[in-house]
Parts: sequence; C-alpha cells; structure tokens
Amino acid sequence: MAVLITGSIATDHLMTFPGRFADSLVADKLDKISLSFLVEALEIRRGGVAANIAFGMGCLGLKPVLVGAVGSDFSDYGSWLQRHGVDTGSVLISDVHHTARFVCTTDLEQNQIASFYPGAMSEARSIELQPVIDRVGAADIVLVGPNDPEAMLRHTEECRFRGVPFAADPSQQLARMDGDEIRPLVEGAALLFTNEYESALIHQKTGWSAKDIAARVEVRVTTLGPAGARIERRGEPAVTVTCPEEELKADPTGVGDAFRAGFLSGQAWGLSDERSAQIGSLLATYVIETVGTQEYSIAQRHFLERIAKTYGDDAAAEIEPHISCPRP
Repeated sequence: MAVLITGSIATDHLMTFPGRFADSLVADKLDKISLSFLVEALEIRRGGVAANIAFGMGCLGLKPVLVGAVGSDFSDYGSWLQRHGVDTGSVLISDVHHTARFVCTTDLEQNQIASFYPGAMSEARSIELQPVIDRVGAADIVLVGPNDPEAMLRHTEECRFRGVPFAADPSQQLARMDGDEIRPLVEGAALLFTNEYESALIHQKTGWSAKDIAARVEVRVTTLGPAGARIERRGEPAVTVTCPEEELKADPTGVGDAFRAGFLSGQAWGLSDERSAQIGSLLATYVIETVGTQEYSIAQRHFLERIAKTYGDDAAAEIEPHISCPRP
C-alpha cells in the first residue's frame, strides 16, 4: 500500500528583509502599493508543497509516491528526493515549461510576502491517478495538495469515483478560488488540512458552518501556529496538540507541509490522531529551525528524545517501533 502526494513541486527563492514590512505601508495608500525591499540574504532551496510533504515522510522512513509535473530542470531535484526515500516514478516531465518557482521575502517578525510561478505545474491536470495506483499496487490515501486547479479537481473527482480515500489540502489556492470551486475539493474528504486563516476562508467562501464541514469530512485538522494543532474527528472529542520548544527560529517556510508529513506518517502507521499530530508538530519544529523546507535532517534517537520531552515517555514508546530515519 502507498500514500500518494499530489501537488506543487517547486524551487524556493527565500530572502530575508532586516526590517518590518509594516513600517513601509501607508494606510491610505494601500490601493497603490509600490515597494522594493533591500534584502540581506538569498537562499535557493528545493520546495513545493507536495515535494515538501513527500520529503518529510521519506525522512521518517516511509516511501511516499510523489505525483506532479515538473520541467526538464528537475533531474538534480529528483535525485535528491529519491535519496530521501521518495518515489518519483510518477512525476510528469514537461517538454516546454520550467519547474514551478516560489519567491518569498520574510521580515524580522516572520511576516512574508511571496509570489508563485506555476510553470510546468499547469500540466498536472493531464495526470491520471489510476496508472500510478496500478504501478505501486494500491493506495491507502491520496493527498490532493495545492496544484493547478484543474488538476486538483481531477484528482479529487477520480478518488471519489474509484473509492480511494483522499485528504483535501487546498491551502494556498484558496485565495484564488470561489465557493463553487472549493466545495467539490472538500466534499467527502477523509482528511481536511488547513491553518486557521484558510479555515476561515473556506467558511466564508462556501457558506458552510463548522457543522456543515463536519458532516462532509471525516477528520478536520487545523494548524494553529505556535499554539499547535487541533484535530476534530467526526463523532469524537476534539484533540489539541501543543508544539515542542524550538531550539532556534530560522525560517517558517514549509512548517505546514512538515506537519502534514508527520501527521500522515502517523496515520499510515495506525497511530492515534493525537500521536500523529505530535509527530507532525515536531517535524514542523525541525523546519522552523532551518532555512529552507527540506534542509533538516532527523536523527532517530534525538527525534524520540524530543517527543518524550514534550509529550511524555508514553508517546515516545508508541512512536519508536514505527519510526525509521534512513541516512541518505
């Protein structure tokens, strides 16, 4: 059985601004913004939501199947993912487009201004999931992450048609979608991943209440920033998990992707929602302690020690038989 991760695969260009964006904003001129920030540092990193999630799962010892579209410039990136346990055999290589690119500037207060060039991602709409499932044997779940909107809809509808469980993770694409586009991506999901703001966007744009979403989604997972995460499984009390203490704070880019990687890993191992969220929260902490979304490494013993320190020895004991952190 396999976990399929669909969504964006991109290169991240991450810059640091040694000030506060808010100091450059004029309240009565927000309709005519024209700003340029002199940054101190530029880091070029591998990224994209689907690739970030797959990388995290691979670092924990799983072998996720990455599904997306990239350019011919993907060769080195693909090798990197393969060395970290990711199955890239179903990644479509475009003949005409470059791999997508994310450009982000972060200020001293961890606020971010970003742009995203989709590039080859627009060709993801041509990918059918059944050949992927046939190749790997079967699928436990398909995560439908932010991607070309037509690809997201196609993958969601195919999962429903074929009876394959899917996790809805529309995240960055919610801003450009209206309610009629969002509803079919959420309806019938085994899991719905959002942060607090994205959750509010879904409510606003669909007109659905929390009760409406609970009737349509088996498990709703909401990340709460420094406050951790909340998991609401239909018919069960909500579970809230706190975040581990950070050893340092470097860059928040990709923390949500890492949480998803950890949570999905825990679910694939058959662990509880609470344990899955604890793994996700620690993996997210690893990301915030590094610059870039795939620059962290996991030492199995250290990982379990941090789990025990934050969540107790029982948590570490439950997770230990499953986690395997292969060295690339």
